[in-house]
Amino acid sequence: MNSQMSSAMSAQDPDTAPIEPLRDPYLLTPGPLTTDPSVKAAMLRDWGSWDSDFSEMTAGMRRSLLAMAGDGAGDYDCVPLQGSGTYCVEAMLASFVPRKGKALVLANGAYGLRAAEILRYLGRAAALIDKGDYLPPRGDEVAAALRADPAISHVVVIHCETSSGILNPIAEIAEAVHAAGKKLLIDSMSGFGALPLNVGTLPFTAMVSSANKCIEGVPGFGFLIAQKQELEAAAGQSHSLSLDVHAQWTYMNRTGLWRFTPPTHVVAGFIRALEMHAEEGGQPGRLARYTRNRDTLVVGMKRIGLETLLPDRWQSPIIVTFFNPADPAFRFGTFYDRMKDRGFVIYPGKLTVVDSFRIGCIGRIDHRIMERVVAATRDSLDEMGVVSASPPPEALAERARLTALDQHAAVN
Repeated sequence: MNSQMSSAMSAQDPDTAPIEPLRDPYLLTPGPLTTDPSVKAAMLRDWGSWDSDFSEMTAGMRRSLLAMAGDGAGDYDCVPLQGSGTYCVEAMLASFVPRKGKALVLANGAYGLRAAEILRYLGRAAALIDKGDYLPPRGDEVAAALRADPAISHVVVIHCETSSGILNPIAEIAEAVHAAGKKLLIDSMSGFGALPLNVGTLPFTAMVSSANKCIEGVPGFGFLIAQKQELEAAAGQSHSLSLDVHAQWTYMNRTGLWRFTPPTHVVAGFIRALEMHAEEGGQPGRLARYTRNRDTLVVGMKRIGLETLLPDRWQSPIIVTFFNPADPAFRFGTFYDRMKDRGFVIYPGKLTVVDSFRIGCIGRIDHRIMERVVAATRDSLDEMGVVSASPPPEALAERARLTALDQHAAVN
């Protein structure tokens, strides 16, 4: 695994303060995810959306998120926005890609392709680099595409593509975009709060994330962190009243209020989640726990005979995709039910070329729980009569072929 993750793991003792078992099933998904009881408890009070206490809660939340992004110079601002992650991605694209602009979308899974689809709905010109399910877009590919098409004004990248679990090389992509004088828009839905994303070392025009991912809140709103000059320039760009980032930003700064009914209980829970994030050591501490979760899971599953879709080089600590066993006794629906009976809700695969399933490493879980996930997987497969957990040979062959291509490209 990469050195950044390894150093984060050594930053704290991972055996301190074990996470207590829950009675509800663990949500081993990329969000919604398992939350701490204290986050749930924070949502038990009713808040008035116009009340000064709630306005101060919103202001404090925005300050905390900006600090997490490393904005010491005050060049950026944080804009919360009601709705799911996709609502916020659409708001970012509609507000920051000009109507006469053109975006280059970097895709290696469902969420990159969704960004391209959003741009089509918006009537924005777009180009696409689609790397399929196994490989990330690379900085040299981005640089070449930008040289070939001067009309491109913005580049859109997914920080962690959770349809496969790929951790995209965001730093080299940002360097290529900056060198070409273009603007970078980052979908960090499943990354911000655990994966490093600091404006001091990785400048971007805007990024978007969600309450119910690595900060471990619950669904109901997302947030954008964007350069103030770009927020100013976004006036009149959006196709939508409710998804207009500039309008939300100016109204919130003027009044302290959300333009429309805010998810008050969700904000209260999120503020408690932010406190727990800080108590854990912030982004490095959160990354350390998730990394150990992933490593425990992958080692244990490989011992059973399951194989990961991705090589270690690109495997994020957010979610892991495993090939379905080729054994004819394996049926995902049955496997899902067996795992849920044992207290674990997993995720179906979202790939186009091979059958798979996914297990998330984020949420209020630790490596001890991941050990239980491995045991539950073994018992479920045994109960189903699965003799071998190995994937189809052609799936492994394709992974080996693409890994070899990737290694050759890295050498050259």
